[in-house]
Amino acid sequence: MKKVNVIYWSGTGNTERMAEALVRGAEGEGAEVKLIQVGSATEDDVKDVDRLAFGCPAMGSEELEETEMRPFMDKVNPLLSGKNVVLFGSYEWADGEWMRLWQEEVEGTGAKLLADGFAAYDNPDQDALEECEALGKDLARS
Repeated sequence: MKKVNVIYWSGTGNTERMAEALVRGAEGEGAEVKLIQVGSATEDDVKDVDRLAFGCPAMGSEELEETEMRPFMDKVNPLLSGKNVVLFGSYEWADGEWMRLWQEEVEGTGAKLLADGFAAYDNPDQDALEECEALGKDLARS
């Protein structure tokens, strides 16, 4: 059985809803999925699977959340080479630069991004949640 770990940070619940939609999509394809809030995630949660989704909203001046998500990514980036990865999150200002920068960062690790990072504006609508489910399906099939 394919294993998928969805690791995320959410302040208002928007990115959490996106993470839950990704889980539904991956489970719908028969994958064994773990939904992990980044504060509870370990390096083993990255080492032990070949399929990962990372979610974080834009914070500050378009950057990853700095107390949990940024340090976690710094720790696990060296472990991502060869793994299938999707990125997702929400934003409420600017143009989504944080997602483009995060995508470049993860691509630089040697990970295989299955799609461009998906950014939903503000509270994800039904279309955004369906896009997240589709990403989960793609990740489970990879």
